[in-house]
Amino acid sequence: MKIGIVSDSHGMTRRLAAALGEFSERNVDAIVHCGDLAGVESLELLGQAGPTVYVVAGNMDRNIAALDNAAELGGVEFSGEVVEVGIGDGDILIATHGNDESLLGELIREGKFRYVCHGHTHRRRDERRDGVRIINPGAISHPRDTHFPSAAVLDTATDTIEWLRIDA
Repeated sequence: MKIGIVSDSHGMTRRLAAALGEFSERNVDAIVHCGDLAGVESLELLGQAGPTVYVVAGNMDRNIAALDNAAELGGVEFSGEVVEVGIGDGDILIATHGNDESLLGELIREGKFRYVCHGHTHRRRDERRDGVRIINPGAISHPRDTHFPSAAVLDTATDTIEWLRIDA
């Protein structure tokens, strides 16, 4: 299964659309947004992307009711804290925004999930701890560790990540 992972778009719909275009070119089966959409427009754009989309709210996503409504209208799986993506063979990818460090730590320590994805830091991350792979795709808006916006494509069949430079 190929999963496009993006985070921290902060209302930058042009860059988010560019990331979705990259995901489309790679034929992803699902898209996960790890929070900080900062607007219904981003959620509506995600709803038009094609594959199943999972979105978790971030600390900058203030109007949860409006986001929840837009998600329902667009067929997007939306949650205020965590979203789960079944990836086959009983394995699960779980995503949270990452601003609640105790929740993020708990998801990692539990060891129940093959992949734990998060955003919030605006820094790419690919780390393994006791059989759990922790992934942060970086940020669409104001990346802190690279000089360019980024996203990622995770291939769960090969357990590989392709880092994407988002130019828009």
